[in-house]
Amino acid sequence: MTSTADHLDPSFTDSTLEHVDVVVVGAGLSGIGAGYRLSTEHPDKTWAILEARTSMGGTWDLFRYPGVRSDSDMYTLGYQFKPWRAEKSIADGETILDYIKETAAEFGIDRRIRYGTKVVDADYSTADATWTLTLQVTDESGTSTTQMTCGFLYCCAGYYDYDKGYNPDIAGLDTFAGTTVHPQFWPEDLDYAGKNVVVIGSGATAVTLVPSMSRTANHVTMLQRSPTWISAVPGRDKLADRIRKYLPAGMAHSVIRTKNILFSTGFYQFCRRRPESARALLTKFSTKILGDEKLVAEHFTPEYNPWDQRLCAIPDADLFKAMKKGKASVVTDHIDTVLPDGIRLKSGKTLPADVIITATGLQLLAFGGITPHVDGVAVDLSKQFVWQGAMMTGVPNFAICIGYTNASWTLRADLTSRLVCRVLEYMDKNDLASVVPSPRGPLEERPLLDLQSGYVQRSIDEFPRQGDHGPWLVRQNYILDSMSTLRGDMSKTLKGTARSAVRKVANVR
Repeated sequence: MTSTADHLDPSFTDSTLEHVDVVVVGAGLSGIGAGYRLSTEHPDKTWAILEARTSMGGTWDLFRYPGVRSDSDMYTLGYQFKPWRAEKSIADGETILDYIKETAAEFGIDRRIRYGTKVVDADYSTADATWTLTLQVTDESGTSTTQMTCGFLYCCAGYYDYDKGYNPDIAGLDTFAGTTVHPQFWPEDLDYAGKNVVVIGSGATAVTLVPSMSRTANHVTMLQRSPTWISAVPGRDKLADRIRKYLPAGMAHSVIRTKNILFSTGFYQFCRRRPESARALLTKFSTKILGDEKLVAEHFTPEYNPWDQRLCAIPDADLFKAMKKGKASVVTDHIDTVLPDGIRLKSGKTLPADVIITATGLQLLAFGGITPHVDGVAVDLSKQFVWQGAMMTGVPNFAICIGYTNASWTLRADLTSRLVCRVLEYMDKNDLASVVPSPRGPLEERPLLDLQSGYVQRSIDEFPRQGDHGPWLVRQNYILDSMSTLRGDMSKTLKGTARSAVRKVANVR
């Protein structure tokens, strides 16, 4: 247990601290969306977005590896309130970043962002119904520590560790004479033209890198321990193009978005309810493109069922096309050791390499590394339950933004932001200073993210849990979530504290 004095200035209730009604952590896709919802649904409230980095965009500003792109269609990964106008449905990272910046500027959200401001500590005072945030602020003059307070804390920092990726122990990697790169920290000056590249991994990053790098590299090999389910999808939605031709932008965006939500939800349900049929369908499509049944059986037919792990999408079958051209290949094997000039596999085969890309995955990190405290005591996240996929037991006036694993991140993120606005309205209407989720009976514990993927299994025990029914169950279904999140009776599961029962602190606004 940590006492308040161990990590907070004793004057944390000092009325000279700046105070806002809501603090949003993170200026990525989710944070900008949260800013829009707060500004339109609660224009009377004060709020700020705190961003640890020096620019907005989150993932789309941080990741700069070749070919970085969306793995969901942009009509659903984009905002409901901001029509997607670009040609491609599966868009590149730079176009997505421009879209985020354009949205922030259009709605004045960019004026609420404080860059170089990292939340290093957050403590909730029950007596004051107030969060005190300890901030590490970095600017041209250096780094300093300061504090501010807020009534509600909304974390939109995702659940990945952006300071370090996952690097498994790979025997002999330190002896490699070439260049080794983790995609999360891509060097701008990396020259791989005409060289042999080995990409270790088979997830979304690897299947993006291989076709992109193969355009200039001599050859690119994707080295995987086991296959991943991969589905070729159109890079451009022709039906969406026709709809946009005849309907106004806003209406067209809504129609296309609805179409894609229904399709992705239906396909996911098909995969979960009829896994053998889904396996046969995906295998058939891959075989049709590659024209080699044996190749598909060996390298693209996993032992697990579709959506036990996230399905990888390849726009316009670019990975398969690179393979057919002889510019790329896939090897399914285990590494014996890395040599100065390549990788020796346990089968005895050696892969020549000038560049090794360790696309071995990301690491999970709860709430951007923020450990919430209540009255000076650190909250044990693993013992808490998530309510409506957003708020958490044991922590008042606190919400987290976690997107879908089976559909676009933004669908769930926007629902969460709208839920936060509903909670704020509920608090105002009932004159409540604080609310905290509280189950009426025991809950059966389940992992928050129900995926078998390695990056999930390595860290999921450090996260709060989901329950087995009602608002405690984190469903991967946007249609059902829309109804329950935006219409449910909050009084049944939110425990409130009246403003009259809270000590008043005259914070400066």
